[in-house]
Amino acid sequence: MILYVNGDSHAAAAEAVNNHAFAEDDPKLGHLKRLPHPDNLAVSWGTVLGNLCKAVFVCQAESASSNTRILRTTRDWIEKNSHEWHRTFIIIGWSTWEREEWLHNGTYYQVGSSGIDDVPAELQEKYRHFVIGTDWELKTKQAHDEIWELHQELCEKGIKHFFFNCNNDFSKIKNQQDWEQCYLDPYNPKMTYHNLLTTAGHNTVSPTSWHYNQHAHSWWARYLLNYLLKIKML
Repeated sequence: MILYVNGDSHAAAAEAVNNHAFAEDDPKLGHLKRLPHPDNLAVSWGTVLGNLCKAVFVCQAESASSNTRILRTTRDWIEKNSHEWHRTFIIIGWSTWEREEWLHNGTYYQVGSSGIDDVPAELQEKYRHFVIGTDWELKTKQAHDEIWELHQELCEKGIKHFFFNCNNDFSKIKNQQDWEQCYLDPYNPKMTYHNLLTTAGHNTVSPTSWHYNQHAHSWWARYLLNYLLKIKML
């Protein structure tokens, strides 16, 4: 089995064993740029789950990733690996709904409503308007529609997949869909990655961080494994 994982900092295991989100945050690993720091990735829930399942682990998660990027890179991987569809299991932890991906001069930039993202000077005015004008209701609906579209594509291709929400949820969506057990209760705010870990007694690595340590990642891997075995997806 190939376990393909995509997502944001939670799948990249940011700060799990050190205070880095990107590999390039470590002076010794600047050449790896925005890839997950290898020490953190080694203890990520994806790595642990892959080991438990004796799977080939493929991770395309990136800290601060938008869902736009997750969708793009997942589709790219699927297109390039059609010969592996029959043995691929995709798991995606979705990022916050408002984040966007902007392509500028051949470089993709991930932006969110925090107002602290680093963008070129030519994009700073656009970014300021984006932060001020974020319409959460619209962005939530857009994310729901785009994820539903990917789900349908994967079903048509016969690719096994499972989604979960990391911090945001779809509780305010009026036209809810039947995901056929491929999504961890997306309309229930209690069933996000963050809320489930908190309920299980796990704290973030610091009061100002959204990230969890390696013990929480190990717990989440086993939670997913037990859940997926229960619904007979593994």
